[in-house]
Amino acid sequence: MSCEDLKTADDPAARADGCEECLRDGTTWVHLRRCLTCGHIGCCDSSPHKHATAHFHEAGHPVIQSFEPGEDWRWCYLHEVVG
Repeated sequence: MSCEDLKTADDPAARADGCEECLRDGTTWVHLRRCLTCGHIGCCDSSPHKHATAHFHEAGHPVIQSFEPGEDWRWCYLHEVVG
């Protein structure tokens, strides 16, 4: 399946070095994801608070990219496609 959102996603600078909400709240994460609309850094769905997905639901920004060293895959929440 082709996804236009993945093809046209931006490449904003990361807004933090870790999950923004976890850093604020003093909680932990498993893996990090960067929003390709605004640069928000949130934790993955394996993390207790799933802040990357929460950001998608709150802000409507559809594409994230892994923020883990050595990974560069992207995910579109709207079309449930990895790229």
